[in-house]
Amino acid sequence: MTFLLAVIVGVLYAAGTYLILRRSLVKVIFGLILLGHAANLMIFTVGRLTKGAPAFVPEGAEALVEPFADPLPQALILTAIVIGFGVQAFTIVLFKRTYQELGTEDLDRMKSTDQLPGEKP
Repeated sequence: MTFLLAVIVGVLYAAGTYLILRRSLVKVIFGLILLGHAANLMIFTVGRLTKGAPAFVPEGAEALVEPFADPLPQALILTAIVIGFGVQAFTIVLFKRTYQELGTEDLDRMKSTDQLPGEKP
């Protein structure tokens, strides 16, 4: 199971990196989303996958009994999801505003931002 998740994380990172290197703004946004999901899945995988074993200390015991699920990666992933959503929303608004100003979504055509689209050089 861990090997399969490691392969999935690798594929998500590769696809996200590929999409970020494309010329279209929409592909860049999808690349950022894939990279965020890959990072969350990697943190989840590193935090030991244990099915049906919550991290509770049983009565009479002084410490947790193995195996147990580590709650820290789950809390980190929840935080990362919220931060990732904020970054994605900011990126979408930034790219929308850029498209409105420059009239193109092609990153290679956005070389000069010093002049507005209607101005003469």
